[in-house]
Amino acid sequence: MPQSNMPQNTDKKLQLILCWHMHQPDYREYLHHGYVLPWTYLHAMKDYTDMVYHLEQHPKAKAVVNFVPILVEQLHDYEQQFKSGHIRDALLRMLCHEHLDELGDEARQHILDSCFKSNHTKMLKPYRAYQHLFDLQALMDGHGRENVTYLSGQYLADLLVWYHLVWMGESIRRSSETVARLMTKGSQFTFAERKELFDLIGTTIANIVPRYRKLAELGQIEISSTPYNHPIMPLLLDFAAARESEPNALLPQSAQYPGGLSRLHSHLSNAVASHKQNFGAAPHGMWPSEGGVSRATLKVLAEHGCEWTATGQAVLANSLLREMNDYPLPGSSGYLYKPYLVETGGKPIYCFFRDDHLSDKVGFEYAKWKGDDAAADFVHQLEEILRNSPGADDPVVTVILDGENAWEYYPYNAYYFLSELYAKLENHPDIRTTTFHECVRGLDGQDACVTPSKLQQLVAGSWVYGTFSTWIGSPDKNRGWDLLCDAKRSYDIVMASGRLNEEEMRLATEQLADCEGSDWFWWFGDYNSALSVASFDSLFRRNLSNLYHLLKLRAPEELQHVLSVGSGAPAMGGTMRRSEVV
Repeated sequence: MPQSNMPQNTDKKLQLILCWHMHQPDYREYLHHGYVLPWTYLHAMKDYTDMVYHLEQHPKAKAVVNFVPILVEQLHDYEQQFKSGHIRDALLRMLCHEHLDELGDEARQHILDSCFKSNHTKMLKPYRAYQHLFDLQALMDGHGRENVTYLSGQYLADLLVWYHLVWMGESIRRSSETVARLMTKGSQFTFAERKELFDLIGTTIANIVPRYRKLAELGQIEISSTPYNHPIMPLLLDFAAARESEPNALLPQSAQYPGGLSRLHSHLSNAVASHKQNFGAAPHGMWPSEGGVSRATLKVLAEHGCEWTATGQAVLANSLLREMNDYPLPGSSGYLYKPYLVETGGKPIYCFFRDDHLSDKVGFEYAKWKGDDAAADFVHQLEEILRNSPGADDPVVTVILDGENAWEYYPYNAYYFLSELYAKLENHPDIRTTTFHECVRGLDGQDACVTPSKLQQLVAGSWVYGTFSTWIGSPDKNRGWDLLCDAKRSYDIVMASGRLNEEEMRLATEQLADCEGSDWFWWFGDYNSALSVASFDSLFRRNLSNLYHLLKLRAPEELQHVLSVGSGAPAMGGTMRRSEVV
C-alpha cells in the first residue's frame, strides 16, 4: 500500500474538487406518458442514495454534486407516481401488481428482458437464489421464448423482488430491516412483501433531493447544474465546432442546427429556474453537458450567471497548444492544477479542467482493487501532485466523473472505497476538499492561495478525447443530427403558423428539448453493445416521431428504420468512456 511521504510542516495545501455528475436522459414517452426504460429510479435507489449517504457520514468532506435538471424532474415525477398510486413505469408497476399469474405474454417478456440487466459478477452471482432464477430463465430460452406463458406468477414475483433488491443501495441494505429480511428469505415472496419493498423504494426516492439540499444548505456540498435536457452546447450553436479539435471531422448535411442559440438560451434559462425551485438558489456554475465547451458557449453561460464551468484536460492541452504553440509535456503538472480565467466578450468566467488520469482511475480502474488500497492510492497520487507542484500556490486538482454508473462494477457498490476515501480526505493534513464556488470566491480574497491564469484561446472540445467524435462525425451520428434538424425546421414552421394552442406548443417544445439531448448520439455507433444501441436508437426515433405527431404532422417514413446497430463490448457497458483513447 502506498505510504505518505508528505512533509507535515509545509504551508502549501492541495485543494481537491470532487465533482460527481448525476445524469439520466428523459425516459418518458410523451404521447402515452409511460416510462420506456427504468434507469432513473434504479439509479435513484442505488447510487443517488448511496452517494449522499457517504457525504452525510463524513461531514468534513466537501464535494460538488451536479444534477441535470431533467433527472431531477423525473425524480419528482416518480415521487408523484408513488403518492398518487398511478405508476407509469411498467417494471415498477408490476412489482406491486397483486396477481402476476394474470399477466399476458408481453408483460411477462418485459420482466424477463429487464430483470437480468445488471453487472452479473457483482449483482447476480453473489446471490444464490437470484442465480437460480437466471439459470431457470436460461433453460427456458433454450427451449424457445414462447414458453414464457408457462412461467408461474411466483417465479415472476421472485424475479421482480430480486432485481430490485440487487439495485438497492448498500447504505439501505445495511440499515433496512425489510431488505435484510427479504434477502434472507430468498424466495416465495408474497404480495405483502413486494408491496413493502415497493413502499421502501418510494420513500427512498422522495428523500433524495431534500437530503442533497440539506447538505448544500449546511455548506458541505455545492450543487451545480447543466443545460436542462443535457444538449451538447457547442454543436447546438455550430456543427463546425467539431473541427476545432478534429479538422477533418465529417459533419452532417445540415449546415447548422436551426435556431441553436435560442434553444441553448432556453435550456439554460429552464435549468436556472429549476435549480432555484429545487435547491433554493441559482447555481453558481454549470458542468456543461459532456464537458462540451467552446468560446461561444462560455459567453452564453456567463450571460446566465455562471461564475465557473469545467471540462476535460485535453481541451486545456489543445488550447495551450494553439495559444503557445507548445503542447504540455505529459509529466508536467503546473498547467493543469489551477483555474483559468476566460474572457468571453462579456463577463469573464473561470474554467476548471479535470485531471483525466485520476478521474479515469476512479471510473475504470479502482473497481478491481480492494477498497482501502484504492483509496490509499488515490490519496498517494494527490500527495505526489502536491509534492511536485511548482511555486508557492496551492495546486487545485479537479476530479469529475459519473456519480452513478461506475459503482455497480465495484464490490458492494463502492461502499468500502468511498467510505475509506472520504475518511482519508477529511482527516488529511495537506489536502483540503473544496468546491468550485469556494475556490472562485477565494480567488477574490486578500489571502488567496491560488493564482488563476488567463486563457486567451479555447479550442472547442469535450471530456472524451477532447473532441466531439462521440456525438458527431460518423454516418449514423450525422444522420441522427440531420433527422433532428429536419424536425426542428418543421417545429419552427408550425410554431409560427398559429395552428397549436398554448398547451400543444408546450408539449411540442418539451418533446423537442428531449430530442436535443446528448445521449442519443452517444449511443449511436457499432462500438457500443447491440442491446444498448437498439434501446436508445428506438427511443430517439420514437421521440422524433412523437414530436411530429405533437406538431400535427406525419412523421417521415425513415423514422421507422433503424439508424444505428451496435456490435461492440465497451468498458462499463458503454455508460462511461475513458478520457483518452487506449
